[in-house]
Amino acid sequence: MAPERMDCLDRRILDIIQSGFPLAPRPYAEVGRQVGLTEAETLARVRRLKQMGVIRRIGASFNSRGLGWTSTLCAASVPEDKLEAFIKEVNRHPEVTHNYLRKHECNVWFTLIAENVERVEAILRSVEDATGIPVLNLPAEKLFKIKVDFNMAGA
Repeated sequence: MAPERMDCLDRRILDIIQSGFPLAPRPYAEVGRQVGLTEAETLARVRRLKQMGVIRRIGASFNSRGLGWTSTLCAASVPEDKLEAFIKEVNRHPEVTHNYLRKHECNVWFTLIAENVERVEAILRSVEDATGIPVLNLPAEKLFKIKVDFNMAGA
């Protein structure tokens, strides 16, 4: 969906749900109340924005370190003819949170979060065993957490 196809209500809804998603029994009714729509109208707009790719996902973000879990950045150099199979194998693990293609020698980058270092290592071994492609494990040495909100109503 091109930004010009979003109206001011779509933009206000996006502003609210980015970081202020209501913790309420009927969150879309609450968002609707804030923008002057019914729950059904609000949910229809959110579904449309998701179908068009404006919204990628709606879900909570947890502090994995605060929960005692381990996260890491991973990279691999995957030949073009093995790319689809490699990505499919990586994505089959629910611990993988992001997966990116890059124009770089290491062309596949992904992040994963697991309950401990042993589980991270087991997942990476599993990916390597299934694909024959080595994976670089690049755990953070220092954490930089950047919060990004896109000001949609002011756009």
